[in-house]
Formats: sequence, structure tokens, C-alpha cells
Amino acid sequence: MEHRGEIIKNAIYQSGMPISAIAKQMGKSRRWFYQMFEQKNVTIDTILIIGKIIHHDFTQEIKEMYPKIVHEPPQEYPEEETVDYWKMKYILLLEEYNALLKQNKTNPTTR
Repeated sequence: MEHRGEIIKNAIYQSGMPISAIAKQMGKSRRWFYQMFEQKNVTIDTILIIGKIIHHDFTQEIKEMYPKIVHEPPQEYPEEETVDYWKMKYILLLEEYNALLKQNKTNPTTR
């Protein structure tokens, strides 16, 4: 079995992302990361989370990950992140902006 802590450590250093930034996103401490680097057996879930943060695919280095990734359910996004939501929000803001422009044309203020 490969030393998962070392594999993660090398991937993080190659990504160039600071450990403190990754730790903050995961809600962990830098100390936790350095202790994890020493562990030979790191959970697949932890590896998946780190991989998503640093945009690294660990399936080449850690063979046990492939079945876990294949069976991962698709990620659902809240409605507010859909294209239609943002399109409608943009249109409403544009209409408000145009109304303000018209109001300023009819009632110009002197400075």
C-alpha cells in the first residue's frame, strides 16, 4: 500500500496552494495537515476533499479511489446558482438602473 500522506503532501506542494488556505477551507489546522502527512493511511473522503480544493486527481497515485469517484452522486446546486436566477437578477437590476437614469434626466440636480 502506498503512503497516502506523502502522496497528498507532494500534490499540495506541487499545486502551489498554501497549506493554511487549504486548511481554512476544510476547517482544519495547519498542524492537522502536518500530522496527516505522516499517516500512511488517510481516508478516501479526506483525499477527495483535498483533491477538489487543489484541483488534483489522485486516481493515478491511489488506485482505491477510482470506485469511490465513479459512485459519487452528482453535485446539486441551489436554485440561486442557476443560470435563470442570475439572468433574471441581471434584468431586474438593469431595469432599475434605467429607471434611475430616466429619473435623473427629468430631475437634474445641480452640484
